[in-house]
Amino acid sequence: MTDYFGLYMKGFLGTTLSSTLALAGSFLIGALIAVFRITTVRGLRWFGTGYVEFVRNIPLLLVVYAFYYGPSALGFPLDGFTAGTIGLAVYTSAFIAEAIRAGIMAVPKGQMEAARSSGLNYIQTMQHVILPQAIKLVIPPLGNQFINLIKNSSVLTIVAGLDLMYFADSISTETYRTFDTYIFVALFYLVLTLPLSYGVRVWERRLQRN
Repeated sequence: MTDYFGLYMKGFLGTTLSSTLALAGSFLIGALIAVFRITTVRGLRWFGTGYVEFVRNIPLLLVVYAFYYGPSALGFPLDGFTAGTIGLAVYTSAFIAEAIRAGIMAVPKGQMEAARSSGLNYIQTMQHVILPQAIKLVIPPLGNQFINLIKNSSVLTIVAGLDLMYFADSISTETYRTFDTYIFVALFYLVLTLPLSYGVRVWERRLQRN
């Protein structure tokens, strides 16, 4: 731990940055797809349904490979960090979309009707009335998806994404102390996931009081 602390920290920062970017991207994509899933526009509804069913039913590794090898075949290669982060965001967004859609469906229909009758258009109603209520209802599953995203970021090591697992592999290969290395890596992941888990619970309790 002492001799290779610099490499551990590089991996920790890489995992933190990738997870943060993927978290933001997956939430934005997931919210948009969730709206597509319940819209009355048939084409958008079909696209949203197809997106969710396709992405969430294939392995995460294949999604990452698609963004790593696909652009290279088209002449504009992406580095492992970028491809892995995009793949992680796209994959997670399908699960977030379903969670948000469930929250939207749980909001009373009268909310939509009241907002539309007051002069708001469909997009304004979703943005200011429906989505804020829906997200409150699905804080626990969203929190679980965000925690899963952090753990799934270990897939970046497959495409040399400079994450914790990538540097852990390098350290274990050099030192031949595999068990010790990955125990320390597990501790770094806990540093990321435990505060997030606690923060989600606190946020949920505050929302319930409001």
